[in-house]
Amino acid sequence: MRRAVALLALLAAPAAAQPRDTLTIGITQYPSTFHPNIENMAAKSYVLGFARRPLTAYGADWRLTCLACETLPTLENGLAERETTPDGKAGIRVTFRLREGTRWGDGTPVTAEDLRFAWEAGREAATGFGPAEFYRSAYELIVVDPRTVTLRFDRVTFEYASMGDFQPLPAHVERARWQADPRAYRTRTAYDTETTNPALWNGPYRITAVQPGASITLERNAAWAGAAPHFRRITIRTVENTPALEAQLLAGQVDMIAGELGLPIEQAIALERRTGNRFRFLYQPGLIYEHMDLRHDHVALGDRRVRQALLMATDRAQITERLFGGRQPVAHSSVNPLDPMHDPQVRQWPFDLARARALLDEAGWTPGPDGIRRNAAGERLSLEFMTTAGNRAREQVQQVLQGMWRQAGIEARIRNEPPRVFFAETLSRRRFQGLALFAWISAPESVPRSSLHSDEIPREERNWSGQNYGGFRNAEMDVLTHTIPEQLDAAQRREMWRRLQAIYAEELPAIPLWFRADAHVWPTWLDGVRPTGHLNASPLWAEEWRAR
Repeated sequence: MRRAVALLALLAAPAAAQPRDTLTIGITQYPSTFHPNIENMAAKSYVLGFARRPLTAYGADWRLTCLACETLPTLENGLAERETTPDGKAGIRVTFRLREGTRWGDGTPVTAEDLRFAWEAGREAATGFGPAEFYRSAYELIVVDPRTVTLRFDRVTFEYASMGDFQPLPAHVERARWQADPRAYRTRTAYDTETTNPALWNGPYRITAVQPGASITLERNAAWAGAAPHFRRITIRTVENTPALEAQLLAGQVDMIAGELGLPIEQAIALERRTGNRFRFLYQPGLIYEHMDLRHDHVALGDRRVRQALLMATDRAQITERLFGGRQPVAHSSVNPLDPMHDPQVRQWPFDLARARALLDEAGWTPGPDGIRRNAAGERLSLEFMTTAGNRAREQVQQVLQGMWRQAGIEARIRNEPPRVFFAETLSRRRFQGLALFAWISAPESVPRSSLHSDEIPREERNWSGQNYGGFRNAEMDVLTHTIPEQLDAAQRREMWRRLQAIYAEELPAIPLWFRADAHVWPTWLDGVRPTGHLNASPLWAEEWRAR
């Protein structure tokens, strides 16, 4: 009897609050690969931020910091030293020491051999690692001791301590696969064939389950030696349709929507108005450049006058006001006003339909009977126009641009693809035929060599490394993107950046649209997430995330 009364009293008492030890995150893209060094896709960077630690990264304060290394090399602390290369050029040697206790998820220490393997694979062009210029410049790697390596570069750059995508790879898992056939390695890597192998991960979490195209499950990495992460499990769900993603948030199927790959800003603003204080919202401006890449070997787009006409037939100010509430400033080059090297005097193309029509006339494209222009060979000015399927904001932009361009006599044929196909196949292998709408995300003062230098045009013999998807070629741009990093004086570097932006605005290697702000949507009980506004995503500091 007493037991029954006690049980009834317990049932009647308020339930004790359960500790929150899981977190479900919604994003709009699924990684095309989980390999850290193959292909560049924001979804992959976001997911791997939980499970891996690169040598260096830029923090939320936009300063370069060590993650997997102990001390950031500088000329002052002696870990970076100028030297002369064997062929007489000015070079630099940079020494990194891995943090003590850093281990792969199977308990194997992360060592200099893992960095050596990453360097060897990157130096082999057939592997298809990017950025290729890094591996060409880093002509020697010296293993000093099991935790220390020295890289020797054949040029001195202001970003010598930034390792970007160069990071350790588990040689005890991957080296044999790579040695068997470097060209086939990208399809045989354990990162894609054994994604849940704990030996691949050295971050606070490791990937324990994947549902291709749908979800990724991460759990605490028992081998992690850093600060203990709060959440026992993190699930990342991919919902490519942004209205469906919003619906899952409202239904409690996801706890948060990552700003790095989440709702368009106008959708988030409307959601905030409807839901009041149910969620926390943060609108983070950042180095996110929304633009249209275009094929420079296209019969029309290879003509600078046609590219300029496309831009002048685009009322970007009206689009940003109507679709984004004026929160996304119009871009006039690829350099964001938040970046210290932005030139406020760069040429600005106004919306001018009459001038756009005149430029098309001048380029030999005259109106046909249906209003669409034709050249002397009778070819219609009809452009394939692609973006990531399911992104409501981009699809709305496409519809608006289709109407605007038709007034100038340009036809846009919309054909979209899921992000994992669009980025991994269509862009990286240069299979798009006209225009491709997407965003670049960069680090502070990131020289755009990989997207503007002619040597970075992806091609089969290099296994499609490089990000100059449109095939832009300009001799002066090649020189600038190569030499800007070599200028250590910031004032002189700024002058070179000014010239780069002037060429960009005149030649239009891509059509600039606007600079994005990310809309982060969090549950009210989540603390510690620090959006950066640049290339290095917030999960790189996931061990700081906490539930109240």
